[in-house]
This record gives sequence, structure tokens and C-alpha cells, in this order.
Amino acid sequence: MTPMTILKEHLDKCAVDYKLTGMGEVELEEGIPEDRYKELEASLNRYSIEILNDEKSQLVQRVKNLLLELAYDDKPQLMTLSCYLSSQLNFSYGYISYIFTMKTLTSIENYLIMLRIERAKKLIIEDILSLKEISAALNYSSIGHFSRQFKKTTGITISVFKKIITNRRNRPLVKYQ
Repeated sequence: MTPMTILKEHLDKCAVDYKLTGMGEVELEEGIPEDRYKELEASLNRYSIEILNDEKSQLVQRVKNLLLELAYDDKPQLMTLSCYLSSQLNFSYGYISYIFTMKTLTSIENYLIMLRIERAKKLIIEDILSLKEISAALNYSSIGHFSRQFKKTTGITISVFKKIITNRRNRPLVKYQ
């Protein structure tokens, strides 16, 4: 089940009025009784779904959602990250960056790099695309730049990562009785 489906089910079960907004978000109606709110919060926590009460946490989540979309979008980026976020969120990039760093203890750029490297690992494991194709899909300017960021982020080179994956695939299964 998708998180949105789980969320809708729990909102309906707790008889909470809500409306769906853009970017997979749900806006709760005002005046939810405390007991129903706590019941909803507890039931959603079992699925690692969190109710974001304050505007700054909501902004950070919106930034994370946009960065996730960027990390998994194969199309070339036509504008800078700062312009893109500012236009999507209607805040200055300085404010967005300040709030994001304050709440997550990392920069927007580092978070996007981490998402891209996680995607790169999945693509390397799938072993369908070449490194050049992976680098292009992740919007890196060159394989060299991609390789340096991979090593800086993971602590190992792409070739060592590939060897680890190969060794894990070739390892015989051991059954315990």
C-alpha cells in the first residue's frame, strides 16, 4: 500500500475531515478533538508517517519531495536548483536553505547529492546502464565528476562498489538448520 492510501484509510477510520492538496499532501480540517488527533497520530506512527504541525517542518518536507523528484528525473535540469526551489515553493532560496539546514543539519545540495548517489547505487546494482549513462541520467557533467562524488559520499570507488556487489551475488547460500 502506498503511504497516501494508508493515510486516507486512517483519516477515514478516525473520522477526520481532510482535503488533498498538491504534491501528495493532506490538509487536516480545523478543530479535530484531541483524542482523535492522538489516535490518528499513533496509528500513523506505526507506518512511519508523521503529522507535520509547524510550517517550517512542512517546508522541509516539500523541499525533500522536490529533491527526490529531481534525483529520479532523467531529464536535464533547465534551471539552477536555487531558482527551481524558489519558483516551486514561493520563498527566497536563502530562506529555504536556512530552514532546511536548521531542521536537517545538512545543506540542500548535500541532501540532493545523497539522493543521487543512492539512485546511482541502485542503477549500478541493476547492471543495465553503463557508467556514462548513469552519470547522464543523474545530471552529472562528466563521469569524472560523478565518480568523485560517489567516492566522497560513500567512501569507496565505483569499481570497489561493483566488486562488493559481484562478490555478494557470487556468494553461495548457506542454509542453517
